[in-house]
Amino acid sequence: MINIKENEKLSMMNHSCAHLMAQAVKHLYPQAKFWVGPVIEEGFYYDIDLGDVTLTLEDLEKIEKEMKKLSKDGKRIIRRELSRDEALEMFKDDEYKIDLINHMDDDTVISCYTQGDFTDLCRGPHVETVKELKYFKLIKFSGAYWKGDAKNKMLQRIYGVCFDTEEDLNNYIQEIEEAKQRDHRKIGKDQELFMTHELVGAGMPLWLPNGALIRKQLENYIYEKEQQMGYQHVYTPCVGTVNLYKTSGHWDHYQENMFPMMKVDDEEFVLRPMNCPHHMLVYKNKLHSYRDLPIRIGEFATDFRYEASGAVKGLERVRCMCQNDAHLFVMPEQIGEEFKKVVSLILDTYKDFGIKDYKFRLSLRDPLDKEKYFDDDEMWNAAEAKLREVLDDLGVEYFEAIGEAAFYGPKLDVEVKPAVGPEVTLSTCQLDFLLPRRFDLSYIDSKGEKKTPVVLHRAIFGTFDRFTAFLIEETKGVFPTWLAPVQVNIIPVNNEYHLEYANEIYNLLKENGIRVELDSREEKLGYRMRDSVMRKIPYTLILGDKEKDNKTISYRVYGKEETITLKQEEFINKLQEEIKNRTRV
Repeated sequence: MINIKENEKLSMMNHSCAHLMAQAVKHLYPQAKFWVGPVIEEGFYYDIDLGDVTLTLEDLEKIEKEMKKLSKDGKRIIRRELSRDEALEMFKDDEYKIDLINHMDDDTVISCYTQGDFTDLCRGPHVETVKELKYFKLIKFSGAYWKGDAKNKMLQRIYGVCFDTEEDLNNYIQEIEEAKQRDHRKIGKDQELFMTHELVGAGMPLWLPNGALIRKQLENYIYEKEQQMGYQHVYTPCVGTVNLYKTSGHWDHYQENMFPMMKVDDEEFVLRPMNCPHHMLVYKNKLHSYRDLPIRIGEFATDFRYEASGAVKGLERVRCMCQNDAHLFVMPEQIGEEFKKVVSLILDTYKDFGIKDYKFRLSLRDPLDKEKYFDDDEMWNAAEAKLREVLDDLGVEYFEAIGEAAFYGPKLDVEVKPAVGPEVTLSTCQLDFLLPRRFDLSYIDSKGEKKTPVVLHRAIFGTFDRFTAFLIEETKGVFPTWLAPVQVNIIPVNNEYHLEYANEIYNLLKENGIRVELDSREEKLGYRMRDSVMRKIPYTLILGDKEKDNKTISYRVYGKEETITLKQEEFINKLQEEIKNRTRV
C-alpha cells in the first residue's frame, strides 16, 4: 500500500478530508467536539467526543453521504492566523481545543481553517476548495482514549482515506479487502490456531493445539539449523532480580518497556524482557580459553514486554512472546566470520520459507542522545565501523538508520515486506562490547592473558509469535504440508461400506508419522469435501469402492480439482518426502 503520509499531495488531501469529515459529523451531531485529526500512512482519522452517541456502520454511511454533499458545494478553505487570546475566545466552549492551545509553545503560530460553516484549529496545509475532495471512503471506527491515556475519557475515532482518482481509491479498497482476508487474527480464529481472553489479559495469546503444532515445527526447524552450526541450547528463568537488570543497564535504559517490579521475600524481581543478562551468567559459569570460542548459546525463551493496550495485535504485537534467541561469545578477530554466518543463516532461512522481499537496515545510535545510549564514543565508533566493514565484505546492500540501535550497540535488522501492511522487522543481529564488560566476562588468550569477549545478539525468526503471524498472512492460512496442523483428511464415501478401509488408511498414516484426521460424519460427501477445503488441509483423501477393492488411495491437493490415485506405499513415500524436504507447494 502507498504511504499517504509520505506523499505530499495525498497528505494534504487527506488532511483536508479529515476536516470535511468533521464538518459532516458536526452537521449530523451538533454536540460533537473534536480532539485531533492527523494524516497517517493509511489515510486519516479524527478523534471525536459525540456525547452519548455510539457510532454504528450505518452512521459511517450517513457521514460519508453528508461529506459528498458538502464536497459538491465547493466551499473554499480559508486559512486565518490567530493570537492566543483570539484562539482561546474562538474555542472557549471546547475543552479539547483549549487544552491544545494551552499546551502550545509561546512562539507557535496559531492558525485555523474555515470551510463554509465549519472552523477548526489546524496548522495545515489544505487544498483550496472542498470540491477537490471527490474520491474518499470512511473505513472503520474504534474507541480511543483522549491523549492515549486510559485514565481519560474514551473518544470515538473514525478512519478514512482520500485519493485524487477513483481508480486509486478502488485499488486501495481492494487492498483493504485483501488485507481482511489475510488478517492473521481472523485466520487464527477460523483455523483454531490461537485465542485471547480478557481474563488472561491483552497481548497474552494462548496457542491452541493447531497453532502449537505449527510453532513446534518452527522450533524443530531452527533448532536443527542451530545444532548443525554448533549452538548449545539452554533453559533460563522467566524472571530476574532488579539487580540483574541494573547490572546489564536495562533498568536505566529499558525500564519503561518492562513490567512493574514485584517483591518476593527480600528480593525484587521483574519479568524478563530479554535473555541476554541470563546468558551472560551462563557464559560466566566457568572459565574459558580462547580455544573454546566462539561459544554459541541459544534458547527458545519466553519474554515479557509492556506494550500499550491499543498497540497489541494478535500474535504480531504481544506482551508475552517467545524469542528464537542466541548469544555468540567471540574474540574480536572472530566478529567478522561469526557475523557472516548469522547473515548466511538468515538468508538460508528466508530461502526455505520463500521470503524474497526484504532489506537490511544498519541501526546506529544517535550520538547526540546521551540518555538513550551508553555513553562511550570509542566503543560505538569501533562497533559501527566493524559492522559496516563486514556488510561491505559480504556485498550486502543496506541502509543506515540513525537512532535505531540498542542502547549497548549497533545492530543489523532485516525489514521484510509482508503481503499486506507496512514492513516488519523479523531477524536481527546486534554487536555488543558493553554487556561483557558490565558482567566482567573473560577468556584466557593464547598468551595466557585475560581478555574480554565480544557478544553478538541474534534472532533469526525474531519471535515465534510474530513470525507465525507473518506466515499466516503470507499464506492466507494455506500452510505447506510439513507445517500444516492437519496434513491429511480422510473421507469415506459411504460409512457403511468404506469406513473400515478408511480406518485402515488412517492407522497406516498415523504409524508413518502423518498428522491425519478421519471425517466419518453422517453428512453428504460434497459437504465434507467442502469443509476440508474450508479448513485448508493440504491433502483430502476420498475412499470408495475402487480404492477399497484395489487397496489404493485417491486424493486431491488443496486448491486443485484433479483427483489422483496412487498405491498406498507410493502415496506415503510421496508425503514423507515432501515433509522431510519441507517442500513449499
